[in-house]
Amino acid sequence: MLEVEVIGGERLVTKLPPPEIERLAGLAAGSAGIEHGHLAVTFVDAQRIAELNREHRGKDGPTDVLSFPVDELEDIPGPPESRELGDVVICPEHTVDLREAVVHGVLHLTGMDHETDHGEMLAVQAEILSW
Repeated sequence: MLEVEVIGGERLVTKLPPPEIERLAGLAAGSAGIEHGHLAVTFVDAQRIAELNREHRGKDGPTDVLSFPVDELEDIPGPPESRELGDVVICPEHTVDLREAVVHGVLHLTGMDHETDHGEMLAVQAEILSW
């Protein structure tokens, strides 16, 4: 089972309730064959995501979503549930579509990268969002 921890999204519950975040994350992870493990989706303000963007990507200013994979595609000893996929950090102030941000972030945790894959990730993302 995929465990999705939602952090800091209390004020967004009417726009994107936790069960929908869990469903979208499960679809995105499942598209890469990942059915077990843990990931976190954290909602932050513009200042925090700007700090993370500068620290981890060397880019100034806020962005919509950042992903921080942990175990990536390595073979992890123990049961599949022990796998830590990583964290998706979303800034609602800079996000047009929260559903898209969740899917986009989780696809990055599965190892996909739209900057190098000739459009495959964005095609998978569009397919998931059409469901």
